[in-house]
Amino acid sequence: MSDTFYITTPIYYVNDMPHIGHIYTTVMADAFARYQRLKGKKVHFLTGTDEHGQKIEKAAAAQGIQPIELADRVVARYHDLWKLLDISNDDFIRTSEDRHKKGVAEIIARITRAGDIYKGEYEGWYDARDEAFVPDSQVKDGVDVESGNKVERLSEESYFFRLSAFQDRLLEWYRSNPECIQPKSRHNEVMRFVEGGLNDLSISRTSLKWGVAYPGDEDHVVYVWLDALTNYISALGFGNDDDASYNEFWPASLHLVGKDILRFHCVYWPAFLMSAGLPLPKQVFGHGWWLQDDAKMSKSIGNEVRPDHLIHRFGADALRYFVSREMSFGQDANFSDEAFLERFNADLANSLGNTASRTTAMTTRYLDATVPTPTSDGPVPDAASTAVEKYIRHMDALEPNRALEAAWRLLSTINVFLQDKQPWNLAKNGEEGRKELESVLYSALEGLRITSILTEPFMPGIAAALRKQLGADELPLDLGRATEWGGLPAGTKLGDAKPLLPRVDIKAYLKEIEVENEKRAAAAAMAEENLITIDDFAKVKLKVGLIKEAERVPKSKKLMKIMVDVGEGEPRQLVAGIAERYAPEELVGRRIVVVANLQPAKLMGVESRGMLLAASIDGAPYLLSADDEVPPGTGVR
Repeated sequence: MSDTFYITTPIYYVNDMPHIGHIYTTVMADAFARYQRLKGKKVHFLTGTDEHGQKIEKAAAAQGIQPIELADRVVARYHDLWKLLDISNDDFIRTSEDRHKKGVAEIIARITRAGDIYKGEYEGWYDARDEAFVPDSQVKDGVDVESGNKVERLSEESYFFRLSAFQDRLLEWYRSNPECIQPKSRHNEVMRFVEGGLNDLSISRTSLKWGVAYPGDEDHVVYVWLDALTNYISALGFGNDDDASYNEFWPASLHLVGKDILRFHCVYWPAFLMSAGLPLPKQVFGHGWWLQDDAKMSKSIGNEVRPDHLIHRFGADALRYFVSREMSFGQDANFSDEAFLERFNADLANSLGNTASRTTAMTTRYLDATVPTPTSDGPVPDAASTAVEKYIRHMDALEPNRALEAAWRLLSTINVFLQDKQPWNLAKNGEEGRKELESVLYSALEGLRITSILTEPFMPGIAAALRKQLGADELPLDLGRATEWGGLPAGTKLGDAKPLLPRVDIKAYLKEIEVENEKRAAAAAMAEENLITIDDFAKVKLKVGLIKEAERVPKSKKLMKIMVDVGEGEPRQLVAGIAERYAPEELVGRRIVVVANLQPAKLMGVESRGMLLAASIDGAPYLLSADDEVPPGTGVR
């Protein structure tokens, strides 16, 4: 058995910000990566962004920026979100990186040498939303009947990959490796598609500029899926001078993807690899979709969920637990705040939080916060052994929700055991009850320690906090000896007992969210209706200003004091919240636009006689500028 484990998420498009679908895939990949580390494997966990293609080019153009600027902005959000969610990825690949472009060039060179690429003319339907070519039989009235997306007719010179030549080899791979595509329903779906026949695949475009230049023919850009799929090996150094990671970790142990991109990963990708003479991934798993009111979440219909409020209010681990437990891996599931809150109270606040709280509280009260002598009496030791065995079996079978069920059955056993034995009554029985009291509390403490290991891949923060409360934070953390009974030594001092997960008043919280949503909707409606006349606009005096001096306002992270020449002889003092984005030395000499007739105001005790104009992108200010030829004081209309 290999001692390495290479897991990947799909690389995410940068034409929009991350949402619950991206969160789910990445959290599940992180849970499997952490699980394999607990088993002692050397893990390489890759995620990243797909930054090329028509969608990104169009989205950037709509915002008046370059594609790489859009990519940089969205990538920053991914990094921030993955940090917030405690994602333990070992690498983050961007398809705009040189290491990736070298990998793409190398795989194309190998496929070309194999004789599987030729030049021709492409004419057919193209789905810009999914970056996919669509057969005529699948198009009706300009719409792809499978996806519901609009398609366009294209005719252009293209390089083609002989996908049709790989039908038999692909079918043989599927048949001889029944675990290569999971779950089974997805395996059958891909088999039926390939059995229906394969057409050669266009792998370049001439009408697109934002992408990897086709090697030896820069009039062409590499088709986005050949470009994007290669990330799984380019990130390891394939095609680069240092390919040690490629040699160590490829082939991938698990490609984790959404079911909507299964075909690209199970037909195109293995065919590319076969042609290039490279090993095939061991397994591709196509998980289900998060639905809302039984409809797939979609930006176009406005029902995407970005659960920022849940993360900030309840913590990242609570959301990680919910998505891991709520969805049967491979199937679809509905997302709602109500379902999240019910699981939070029942599973986290009650089963986990309350069990930990009452156990540590009783140990503190009756045993001076000291772990008693290990014992193996009662049902908890056997329940722990069974939980570990089932947990490992389910995790190895890619059934994370069932693995968590096994851990929660252990918690249930601990709870019932405490209720049956009633330590608070045993403590009243003097020396006679002391021995049984110690045995009962040790079983509960040790059961909780083992539970913390089982929950580690899903809730690393809460699991670590629980071990700290148990005094077990310095003990080994693995799925071998660490999960054997008796690992919590006698005499261990418990840490500070703080509520891990206090209950939430569901009705009050939902009302709070409802009120907040109503306020947002009202504000949006007012903003939409708040039209002004040309006379209203004429009341605002806008002038070009030249920044002469700039310095940060003491004791403020955001505020910057600047002296601006607006053509009045003496510079005017302005205070603006731009210090987190701009350094003082960057500002001196810039021409900006100033509201010159704004009533003076004091910010942090510093007077501001006007306001500069800036665009706001994700809360960050971007100054509006004027050309260098425009003199200070010039009016803006």
